Amino acid sequence: MSAQTTRVCFELRIRPERVDDYIASHSPVRAEMLDEIAAAGRRNYSLFLGEGGRLVGYYETDDDAAAGAYLAASPIAAAWEAEMAPYFLGLDGRPDQAATALTEVFHLADQLANAGRTPS
Repeated sequence: MSAQTTRVCFELRIRPERVDDYIASHSPVRAEMLDEIAAAGRRNYSLFLGEGGRLVGYYETDDDAAAGAYLAASPIAAAWEAEMAPYFLGLDGRPDQAATALTEVFHLADQLANAGRTPS
């Protein structure tokens, strides 16, 4: 990771009765959407599913605002997000733009670097 890399974590809620359908829609994600995510500059993108439809996402990017703007302007991403929107609870807008951001409170590599140590 470069010094400019931003780590982004977010949370969404999937409708419990739609969890299986949501998983199926990501197995696999359409190639053109994967290409758009990569073209936007997002990498190491993962989604994690918890109890009751809790979905936590994580990705890294060098410019999150630019990545978000790219996807917001993308017809491919807009179509994908419109298809995904019915799976979620409590959203006001597109899932990729309305997710609840989580605040990072600890990162091992950063703390080791600040202490003058390297990860083993």
